[in-house]
Amino acid sequence: MTPNDAYARAGVNIDAGNLATQLIKTAVQSTFGPAVLSDVGSFGGLYRLLAAQPMSDPVLVASTDGVGTKTKVAARLGRWHSIGHDIVNHCVNDILVQGARPLFFLDYVASAHIDPPQIAAIVGGIAAACRAANCALLGGETAEMPGVYHEGAVDLVGTIVGLVDRRAIMDGQRIQPGDAILGLPSSGLHTNGYTLARHALDELDWSQPAPGMAQPLGELLLTPHRSYLPHVQALQAAGIDIHGLAHITGGGLIDNPPRIFPPGLGARLWHGSWPVPPLFDLIQRLGNVRDAEMRRVFNMGLGMLVVLPAEAVEKAQATLSESYLVGEMTTDNNQQVTINK
Repeated sequence: MTPNDAYARAGVNIDAGNLATQLIKTAVQSTFGPAVLSDVGSFGGLYRLLAAQPMSDPVLVASTDGVGTKTKVAARLGRWHSIGHDIVNHCVNDILVQGARPLFFLDYVASAHIDPPQIAAIVGGIAAACRAANCALLGGETAEMPGVYHEGAVDLVGTIVGLVDRRAIMDGQRIQPGDAILGLPSSGLHTNGYTLARHALDELDWSQPAPGMAQPLGELLLTPHRSYLPHVQALQAAGIDIHGLAHITGGGLIDNPPRIFPPGLGARLWHGSWPVPPLFDLIQRLGNVRDAEMRRVFNMGLGMLVVLPAEAVEKAQATLSESYLVGEMTTDNNQQVTINK
């Protein structure tokens, strides 16, 4: 009997956890740059703030989020790599709306029992998304908790820390009546609304395309959350004066935009001004979901809203060919979003 046998019989396998760490080590190290001063397995991650040196008043921006029940889609299909991209890109977008660029990321992966190849696939996706965002995967936690998590269930959470010069913080206070709202397309559901989506689509064959769709339903449901970091950087490089950004996550098109509205201002979105992917129509039809609820649960095809001066729209759309003029800021619906038909 080895020292770990009793613990393993109780439900926790230390050796499996160590194997998972070995499998992810190369992927994690691939995200390191000269600012990272620690290695995989350290008690804490060390990050030198080299990026703050040219800033007059550097501000750290932090956010934590999870991918929710999208993990159940990954479990049903037996594919885990894409949800790693989901958690990183979601968190990158959350701090992007305040003007921050990512510095480092930490992940939390929990399940009833550690499956090393599964953990390696998830963290491999996280590392790939971190590399794309020039962000270090500085550390994380792989938790094995039988009795807390159901057998086969996985929880995935991430924390990101970014940096912005205080004078460059985007807080929406510069938004003006008459500003235009540019919509950037989502890649699908992103990481919100999956409990409703799974309920509506449960009886379909996810390995086959749904009517009117080219890809299998499972592929569409697992499409990773889009990162808007390169889009915003392209606008800034083109000299576009961005007045505000809203990441369309839980709360959809109704609850998210008002988080950046100054007092006295609201938004009017124009129904039909952007294409709604057919996946949303399928969920609405099979789930018998009202229009108002769809707009509050899902992004409806818009993952990020960009508020900018009306005169900048033409240049912004020339910079980002895949974008839509979807609305305007108004004074007649304080702190609310109205979608006109």
